[in-house]
Amino acid sequence: MHASTVRSLLVRGMLAGLIAGLLAFAVAYVVGEPPVDGAIAVEEAQAAREAHAGHGGGAAAAPEAAGEDEEAVSRPIQSTFGLATGVLVYGVALGGIAALAFSFALGRVGRFSPRATAALTAAAAFTTVYLVPFLKYPATPPAVGNPDTIGKRTTLFFLMILLSVLLGLAAVVAGRRLAPRLGNWNATLAAAGGFVVVTAIAFAVLPANDDAVKAGFPAALLWEFRLASLAVQAVLWAVFGIVFGALAPRALTSRTAAADASAPLGAPLAG
Repeated sequence: MHASTVRSLLVRGMLAGLIAGLLAFAVAYVVGEPPVDGAIAVEEAQAAREAHAGHGGGAAAAPEAAGEDEEAVSRPIQSTFGLATGVLVYGVALGGIAALAFSFALGRVGRFSPRATAALTAAAAFTTVYLVPFLKYPATPPAVGNPDTIGKRTTLFFLMILLSVLLGLAAVVAGRRLAPRLGNWNATLAAAGGFVVVTAIAFAVLPANDDAVKAGFPAALLWEFRLASLAVQAVLWAVFGIVFGALAPRALTSRTAAADASAPLGAPLAG
């Protein structure tokens, strides 16, 4: 694929990621922020009880606790401007990366149209980058885990992302190599089955995050937060697949038309 076409697809991927990020932000604000507020309220109530018990219930402890818990950025800013900035930057970055993956996959993973390849790229990215790691290490609300193990938990989560992506790529390569012998459908089933089996083994081998959530945290609130997190990612990748699937063919068509226009005319036939 020509470099100018890749650049055009990259720009369109980032634009699609921006649009997807806008809708994902709306979902995160409407669905995700209430359980975050609930988690913060639970944490503050627990901290107040511990401070009350530690200071014998003295009123002098309140100003000290309030000073310790003062936030550098207010909660309203975090839940609006901060959330929007994070989600939009995330969407643009992943949109660009997914566009590059689309550029590589187009015509190499099967005879799919650009729109279908965009949908498959988005589905594969959602599955490997988020869904599989989420099933092993699901998201947790802020301030509910053990702060002493946050480094370990972050390392395990990103290790699971890396492993999932590598296994996904290996499944694609295996499917292509098996296709001449088994046929496309059977090769796809075999590659997908291998991905599931190896992923299950990784789930069993990798350690669990038993201290990711403090004891006594409301299970219903935790479940609500995790469903909201899953919904945000699902909306992000679904919208990206749809929007990029509409934008990508235009870049490819314009490149083909430009190449046809610049091609030299054929030599006249000899008499």
